[in-house]
Order: sequence, then structure tokens, then C-alpha cells
Amino acid sequence: MIQAPALTFRSLSEMLLLAAIWGASFLSIKLALDELPVLTLVAHRVVWAALILWAYVLIRGLPVPRAPRVWGALIVMGLLNNAIPFALMAWGQQYIETGLTSIFNAGTAVFGVLVAAVVFADERLTARRLAGVLIAFVGVAVAIGLEALAQFDIRSAAQLAVLAGALSYAVAAAWARKQLSGLPPQIAAMGMLTGSSLILLPLAYVVDGGISLPHTAQGIGAVAYFAVIGTALAYLLYYRVLAVAGSGNAMLVTLMIPPVAITFGWLVLDERLAPSVFVGFGLLAVGLLLLNPPAALVRALGRPRAAGRSS
Repeated sequence: MIQAPALTFRSLSEMLLLAAIWGASFLSIKLALDELPVLTLVAHRVVWAALILWAYVLIRGLPVPRAPRVWGALIVMGLLNNAIPFALMAWGQQYIETGLTSIFNAGTAVFGVLVAAVVFADERLTARRLAGVLIAFVGVAVAIGLEALAQFDIRSAAQLAVLAGALSYAVAAAWARKQLSGLPPQIAAMGMLTGSSLILLPLAYVVDGGISLPHTAQGIGAVAYFAVIGTALAYLLYYRVLAVAGSGNAMLVTLMIPPVAITFGWLVLDERLAPSVFVGFGLLAVGLLLLNPPAALVRALGRPRAAGRSS
């Protein structure tokens, strides 16, 4: 078995920074929704982020793909990984709490395991992974609450929209593995944000009647934060964390984001989550750790007895 990378102080610090950036993004989106319609908000997010990553790619002299097939795959990736989930989650966040949105967003890893098991022959759904999926889904059900499961209202629809966004992220991961595995991650990020910009700009213009701008300092700051820091810079930091810490350790970021989002929602928006939401998040966390245990847990549970063998 290939040994997973050990966490260093630097890689752990970068993971905490990434979790803080993405956790605060949920708050910035909530604030921007007071001034912008959903599609316009998402268009701002992807367009400004795409421009920043284009500048990064050109300054670094990275090779820009020219093949139409590659750009077709990037446009599909932009639809699956940006346009659909960003729009669904922003719409849902109008009706549910910031922290709850971030908890459902963590379900991406659960959907990812199921989609991979369907699409890829080497991603078998083992007993451990099946247990993780079941526990995680119980956690999601608990976080949604019995009332939402028993009666369907706008809040229920919002929760399902956020979960559908998480499913779209999972499908995007499978698409990237099949179609974009040869691209440098920075190019893939730039390309998919370009693709989603080409989709969202005309869509927002038609649906929202134009591309409006935020009209307060708070709105401008919120858009600048989630576009520049929460999207463009966060993608670059994420790929660095993935390269240095490995996917098992990087998955911990998923579990670090909700506490940040919940805290910001409480401090800034005075949001209060039901105790069942925290219970549900705990179960979801257990399920995610079973699905993709971090390196330290892998070594603790799977260390071989014979000296000199890798775990």
C-alpha cells in the first residue's frame, strides 16, 4: 500500500487557512444575496475569478490548451463544478442558514464515492466505504430534521438544492478524472471558470435583466471576497494542499469548513442552528472519516507488523 503523506506544520496551517477562506465564503455569499440576484452573483464569482487565473497562467507562462476537445471538456467541467452547484447553493442559502449550507456542502465527498463506484471499475464500494456512506446519509437526514422530511416547503427545497449542488460537484470530479487528468490543475481551474463564465454571463443577463453591481461597500466587499479570495486564490491554495498533503489529508478541510461557517453565521448574522444539526454533522464527519481516512488514521489502523513495510 502506498504511504499517504504525513501532515507537516506548514501543510496543516495551509489546510486551516483554506478552511477559513471557504468557511467565510458562505457568509460573503449570504451578504451579497441582499443586493444581487442569484445568477448575477454567481456570474460575478466566476468571471472575476477567471480573469485572475488567466493573469496567473499568463504570468507563469503555463501552456494554454488549444484543442477544441479540451475546451469542450472544460466548458462541461465549468457547468458541473461551478455554474450548477454555485447557483443551486446560492439559491438555497437564501432560505437556510450559512452553517447548514456548509454542512450539506460537505456531503460532496459522500456523493463522490457513490459516483466513482458507478463510473470507475477501480473504485469498489467496500464494506468500510458502504458503512461510511450510510452513516453520512443518516447524518444528513438528522441535519435536515424530521419536520423537513415530513412536510415539503421552501426550506426543504433549499436544503435539497444545496445537496443537489454537492452531487454536481461529485459528478464534476468524475468528469475531471475521465476527461482532464492530463491538464495542470491551474489550467483546469482557469479553463473551467472560463467555461462557466461563458455560460453564466448570457444566462444572468437574460434571466436577471442585465448584470447589476452591488451598491454598498458591504456588497462590493462580499463580491470581492468570494470571487478573488474564496474562488481564485482558494483554488490555487487547494491544489497546493492536495499536492503536498494528499487527498486523504485534504479531505479534512471538508470537516474544518462547517465550524468556520457556523461561527461566522452566529457572530455576524445571529444564526442559531438546532441541536440536531450538530448531531447530524457529527455523524456526517464519522462517515467521511470512514470513507477517506486521513494519513495519521491510516497509519494507526493499518500499520504492518513487519519492519520496513510501507503502510
